[in-house]
Amino acid sequence: MLRVLHLTDPHLFADPGGDFRDTVTYESLSSVLAHYRNSDWFADLVVVTGDLIQDGSTGAYEQFRQLLGDLDLPIHCLPGNHDVRSKMRETLSAPPFFYCDSVEHSNWLIAGIDSCVTGQAGGLVSAQELARLDGMIADSAASHIMICLHHPPVAVGSKWLDLVGLENSDEFLDRISTTGVVRLVVFGHVHQPYDDVHGDIRIIGTPSTCRQFAQKSDEFAVDDKPPAYRRISLHADGHYDCELVWVDHD
Repeated sequence: MLRVLHLTDPHLFADPGGDFRDTVTYESLSSVLAHYRNSDWFADLVVVTGDLIQDGSTGAYEQFRQLLGDLDLPIHCLPGNHDVRSKMRETLSAPPFFYCDSVEHSNWLIAGIDSCVTGQAGGLVSAQELARLDGMIADSAASHIMICLHHPPVAVGSKWLDLVGLENSDEFLDRISTTGVVRLVVFGHVHQPYDDVHGDIRIIGTPSTCRQFAQKSDEFAVDDKPPAYRRISLHADGHYDCELVWVDHD
């Protein structure tokens, strides 16, 4: 079995006191990590699906590196629309950190892909990235695959968020559906929970480690739900368990 701690959208600043929508993001991520450490569930690796930082600074990535490095686990990081790829690669490409990489374990392949378009809030999986994903799948002996990306490949039912989702979602879903081995897709970006099935593929969105956005909202709105993370347990026979954990840090 492979246990994956899924975190997303921490929106850190170089200044630990920096806040995103009135939430101090360093504190909220710290509370999530403390909750994980104090639980009886232990991960084999961490996947962080983008928007690691908010202010575009190398210092914010250094804050991320300090906080996550203390877990003593492999940390697989994907870019989000607020990330700066060059700074992210420079800061988070040496073990235990891995940038947009893949890992194979317990008959599962976890494939991280880049869905970002520079200068845009919405995303797109480029032809080059789709080809890279095809190559990862073709080269893997795993029978089951979990794909991780920042942008949702489905509409989440919130009008303003669905305008900045994945532009080529139909192409992406058609492409992965034909493999017959993709079981799970996990994403961030929307700061709210999502869990549904597309054909034979379960698609899961995890809320942010900081401030959440209101669900089913036509226009931008936040809500008062606390930070969150997700526990994903991948079994060698292809079944999996997913648990969403809310963290009250007050």
